[in-house]
Amino acid sequence: MFRTALRNVLAHKARLLMTVLAVMLGVAFVSGTLVFTNTISDAYQKSSAKGFDQVDVAIQPESQADEGDRIGKTAKLTQPLLDKAAKVPGAASAIGVVNGFTAIADKDGKLIGGGFQSQGGNYWGSKDPRYPLTSGHAPKGTGEVAIDAETAKRAGYKVGDTVRLSVDGPVLTPTITGVFTTDDGNVAAGGSLALFDTATAQKLFHSVGSYDEIDVKATAGTSQTALLGALDDVVPKDVASTTTGQQLADDQAEQISSAMSGMKTGLLVFAGIALFVGTFIIANTFTMLVAQRTKELALLRAVGASRRQVTRSVLVEAFVVGAVAAVAGLAAGIGIGAGMRSLMGTLGATVPDGPLVVSPGTIATALLVGILITMLAAWLPGRRAAKIPPVAAMSSVHAKATTKSLVLRNTIGALFAAAGVAVVLYATTMDGSDGQAPMGFGAVLLIVGVFVLTPLLSRPLIAAAAPVLRVFGVSGKLARQNSVRNPRRTAATASALMIGLTLITGMTVMAGSLQKSIDKMASSAIKADYVVSMANGNSLSPDVEKKLAGVAGVTDISSLRDAPSRIDQQTEYLTGVNGAAIAKLTDLTIAGGSFKVGGERIVVDKDTAKSHGWKAGSDVTVSYEDGKKEKLTVAGVYEGNEMIHGIIVDNATLSPHQTDTASDMQVMLKTSNGTSDATKDKLEKALGDNPAIKVQDKQDLSNSIAQMFTLMLNMLYGLLAMAVIVAVLGVINTLAMSVFERSQEIGMLRAIGLDRKGIKRMVRLESLVISLFGGVLGIGLGVFFGWAAGELLGSKMATYELVLPWARMGIFLLLAATVGVLAALWPARRAARLNMLTAIKSE
Repeated sequence: MFRTALRNVLAHKARLLMTVLAVMLGVAFVSGTLVFTNTISDAYQKSSAKGFDQVDVAIQPESQADEGDRIGKTAKLTQPLLDKAAKVPGAASAIGVVNGFTAIADKDGKLIGGGFQSQGGNYWGSKDPRYPLTSGHAPKGTGEVAIDAETAKRAGYKVGDTVRLSVDGPVLTPTITGVFTTDDGNVAAGGSLALFDTATAQKLFHSVGSYDEIDVKATAGTSQTALLGALDDVVPKDVASTTTGQQLADDQAEQISSAMSGMKTGLLVFAGIALFVGTFIIANTFTMLVAQRTKELALLRAVGASRRQVTRSVLVEAFVVGAVAAVAGLAAGIGIGAGMRSLMGTLGATVPDGPLVVSPGTIATALLVGILITMLAAWLPGRRAAKIPPVAAMSSVHAKATTKSLVLRNTIGALFAAAGVAVVLYATTMDGSDGQAPMGFGAVLLIVGVFVLTPLLSRPLIAAAAPVLRVFGVSGKLARQNSVRNPRRTAATASALMIGLTLITGMTVMAGSLQKSIDKMASSAIKADYVVSMANGNSLSPDVEKKLAGVAGVTDISSLRDAPSRIDQQTEYLTGVNGAAIAKLTDLTIAGGSFKVGGERIVVDKDTAKSHGWKAGSDVTVSYEDGKKEKLTVAGVYEGNEMIHGIIVDNATLSPHQTDTASDMQVMLKTSNGTSDATKDKLEKALGDNPAIKVQDKQDLSNSIAQMFTLMLNMLYGLLAMAVIVAVLGVINTLAMSVFERSQEIGMLRAIGLDRKGIKRMVRLESLVISLFGGVLGIGLGVFFGWAAGELLGSKMATYELVLPWARMGIFLLLAATVGVLAALWPARRAARLNMLTAIKSE
């Protein structure tokens, strides 16, 4: 039986090729994902570990928890504490670390790095062991800065050049006095690092006289654990905590691994989709192979082979096919992993140097996935073939599914589909994240139900195409009949395409609806002409508002700043605004009272008011950051949204109680001339043409959101393209084997007068009908899932509105038709080239 199975594999090489390709693509995606994420993770971990070479023990500030009316504070690490740490037994030196955001512009005025990777810090003394200088000297005073060698190389800077940079808004133009090397992970990832002397860094990053961390280096022969114990004796527990450099490196490695796991999971989900689609192709292939060899298997049964041996022979075939596909997929996956790493560099994302990581786990996973998926898909056809009695197989009595089996299949499918629809509809009535799990479960049930029902659905849906197919005469009529001749095969072929289009359509509906809703929210909530913010989301210096207020033509302006407070023993963030201007800059719906902010009057959003039991006229006792209390009055309640919500208070009331220097999240303003390119240029020039600051009107806000969704969708389309490619292989495979099955029939058609063009047209139309059938089902399910997910989002977004992207859905249907036409090229050509006499004599 083993030799028989191997002979069958070798005898059907061409037929199994598409199955091998389908499995190989899925395995390549899985192994490529694992190689890529393991390589990147390993490179970042090794790079970050180097950054802790100069740290044996780190002293970090402790944060107090909020309690009662008191707001928890983060302790400060002071110079006396640093001096004390440097003198403990076993300490060779102690360095005070200061850091914060610093954006560096290149010579064209554009931001270097990714914004979030643009960092600043302090250079310790005249020779900092953390940052070896390659040229120049250490920075001194506010007019000097040192930058990392990678940034200097990318931007073409050298010692003596003047560089434009920004910490929180205003542009600084210091001179580069030094260029240094660093193992900082952010720089390795394509970011930038600017270093000032310690006093300047403390002033710029709002920590005058204090440090963000103290790094202590041990003397030769002193272990990190021994130094940690000595420091624990002198460092107050309520002020700071101590951690060894090794522990920091381990924690950093774990964080990197955790961050990469999200990307890995996302990519593996799409690989799983491709494999799931491939499963249909494998099952389809083996079903047809087994059906074509029914008499052969019956003969084996007749000469003594048991049911188990027949099933086992099919599984051995599947094992060989799966093993070949898995090995090929692993090799392709290693190439994909290397290619994805190179692609990151092409797209401007710098990755630390390191070897390509192909772990034993990756190899085992690739082989296991490829072989298991193939064997599982082949098990049912093999078992079904083994159950057919030899006599029935010889006489082909088994050929058609019984009415009982079809009724059972349709009943099970209807139950699954009904349960899926019910669970999805129930999930739409739930709030936000609570409904995600039920909706996902319902979606799986519905897709399984529709797949099981697809043979039943194929007849009426394909029959609807009959009037169009009549235009093509005999070829069209034959194509329609061939499409419904074997509903199960048609269903399995169409389902592969259906799953891919379901996901693509659903995500497109959701993205379009979200885009429309956020546009609507921005236009309805904001009356300001411009919104100014930092490019990386950090806070702005109060100087930004002052500079903008002095620009000619600015009529109303307000910064928005956040500050923690304690109300009813709960932490609530207050939003500070210019009370005199905020009503002219926003257009919020008032649910009660009036929108008057100033002095002791505040306004709150509806949800916050409901949670505290407030209404217009209610008195609220607020405990500020500095510990002082004040009684405020709710002047009005408004409908909040994702852009503006919470407790709004006048900055004149809030600012005196802020313990740190005030900083703004954004600045909103109106101008006398409205929005125009000239006005925008004037505002940007007032801020020194700072690349770290965004000046956006409503259209800019909308475009930035649209760009984000477009980028996300394009990435998802690219990932789902793998599933569509696998589906194309499925259609080709099905048609090719169908042509082989119908060789005698095709020969007869040729003999009675149907020419080669007619044969080609028949096969192409059959492929087109099956693909459009899968496309219609996929788009229909995608719209339903997009609507359901939107209902779930609508519970948290008042402006949510369903938008059906008709143009894109038309493109998706055209894509399905194109898949059908392209998939039929080879099978149609093969069918037309059959020798009619040889075909008629074939069994």
